[in-house]
Amino acid sequence: MFKTALMATVVTMTLTTTANAADGKEIVEKACTGCHAVGVANAPKIGDKAAWDSRKTKGIDILLASVKNGLNAMPPGGMCNDCSDDDYKAAIAYMSK
Repeated sequence: MFKTALMATVVTMTLTTTANAADGKEIVEKACTGCHAVGVANAPKIGDKAAWDSRKTKGIDILLASVKNGLNAMPPGGMCNDCSDDDYKAAIAYMSK
């Protein structure tokens, strides 16, 4: 019985975490469009495949670190200080497609 309850809790927590992570479009609209819509200070524009492809070759961990630590004119966390790593990854994925 304990194993079943434990497994149910783990599954529920996993699904809840996934469900609570905002989708990339929502995060981008909330926090990223101010700069990434028009390319302020050379920020890669939303949907600019060439600009994002060159960045994506660095890997998601490097891109995530850039967002969290700040890069060039982008402050640490961008404009989303309450975003999780999964939120940032979703925003990167949305902007780079």
